[in-house]
Amino acid sequence: MSITTTKLTRWAGLSAAAAGLLFIGVQINHPHLDAGFATTAEYTVRQSLKALMAGLALIGITGMYLRQVAQAGVLGLIGYLVFGAGYLIMFSVEIIGAAVLPTIARTTPGYVNDVFATVMGDPVTGDIGLMSVLNLASAVTFLGGGLLFGIALFRAGVLARWAAALLAAGSVATLFLPLLPQVNDRLFALPLGVALMGLGYSLWSGLRPAPARNSATAVGVEAP
Repeated sequence: MSITTTKLTRWAGLSAAAAGLLFIGVQINHPHLDAGFATTAEYTVRQSLKALMAGLALIGITGMYLRQVAQAGVLGLIGYLVFGAGYLIMFSVEIIGAAVLPTIARTTPGYVNDVFATVMGDPVTGDIGLMSVLNLASAVTFLGGGLLFGIALFRAGVLARWAAALLAAGSVATLFLPLLPQVNDRLFALPLGVALMGLGYSLWSGLRPAPARNSATAVGVEAP
């Protein structure tokens, strides 16, 4: 099988769509995050899927950016770099969550509960060190990058503009979570997940191979 730019870009589209689906899927019936849940097999599976989602999303947005480098301009580059950093940090956080926190939860549950509280925006009672900085960096780059990258994609007009607008709007909407304490914050994954699926499908379908022409027509001979 030959490897071409078109094939790689289409695979990037599928990666983005899969990431969007995973982003929504892992939120369904998600238990409350605490030290007790961190020691379960379900937690490990969900964290592993979140890490996979972040990796697939990074591949997907890379394909989106490379598909429209010229049209995206400087804003597109900045948006891609910030959004990409957000997914890289998210990937590291999910790996820490899957590989480190379950062990710590058995010996120092208070620390793990404080880490989860930071992630969910709840009050923290102890010191979690640089995990608070990592979480803040993840939030800023992911939401800020989603806004900038969504605007750049919308302006470029190469991929589905509705999905690009939804990416930008969904990122902004997440900033209002502290003002909506009665709303399940996991619902805010829905617009971002749908946006990734829409952009991924647009990237994939926009590069489908052209149907083969009749050989006789190709050389200028009328078919009987």
